[in-house]
Amino acid sequence: MDRARQLSEFLKTRRARRQPDDDGATSFGGQRRVPGLRREELALLAGVSVDYYTRLEQGRARNVSPDVLDAVARALRLDADERAHLHNLAKPAGARKRASRPQQVGPEMRQALAALTTVPAYIVGRRLDVLAWNELARLLIVDFPTLPAAERNMARLVFLDEASRDLYPDWETKARDTVANLRYDAGRHPDDPQLAGLVGELSLASSDFRRLWAEHNVHAKNRGRKRFHHPRIGELALDYVAMRAPDDPDMTMMIYSAPAGSDTAADLLLLAALANPVPARADHSAQQAP
Repeated sequence: MDRARQLSEFLKTRRARRQPDDDGATSFGGQRRVPGLRREELALLAGVSVDYYTRLEQGRARNVSPDVLDAVARALRLDADERAHLHNLAKPAGARKRASRPQQVGPEMRQALAALTTVPAYIVGRRLDVLAWNELARLLIVDFPTLPAAERNMARLVFLDEASRDLYPDWETKARDTVANLRYDAGRHPDDPQLAGLVGELSLASSDFRRLWAEHNVHAKNRGRKRFHHPRIGELALDYVAMRAPDDPDMTMMIYSAPAGSDTAADLLLLAALANPVPARADHSAQQAP
């Protein structure tokens, strides 16, 4: 997980998608051997010298100012997550946060998770490790308690568990989102050996992961919609929101829900009934006196 290489490949892939005929871009003409803007064209848009941008793209620039990074981000038309990723990758080694001790879910987060009895929710940490879950998440996604702790990881589930392709009808979208989330985490913790090991394992085991990892797309877990297929309930299109832990920005509670009164909300009530079945009442009507 070499930071300079990550920075170089990220900038190259973002430059490749910025077309010369986009508004504001100046084409130098001539035959193009690669897609997207040339370095000279990008440097002109960013207002920096070609030599400086070349060193930045090659990972050789030192102590790059935030203003220069913002100028490059504007020239590349990066979104907010991509801009944050660029800043993370360009930070000097001494300024980057290191992932150290294992994450622990605090009592307040566990209490909040336990209170969510009608919607699926789980807590994910660094490297997309699943740290805690409620009963509906267990019934919807996977039986987390039966998995070894090392396998409770969303990236492993998506790419190494064949059942995920049945669980997610839009598996390709889920896979892309998962890789983009993992890339974002890699930018925040480029020196994390466990993350490097996970990426290596998935790269060896899954050609889909290798393909998507090479695209260098990034985004943080925020909000959106996911489709699930439950063997007993059927298809569920659920809205999700990510809530950061107040004392750990690398810990997020993922909560899935549906609009009140919708058919999907009713389906979630059925899922909740599976989680909390009503005990059968004893029938005394057939009892007779001796």
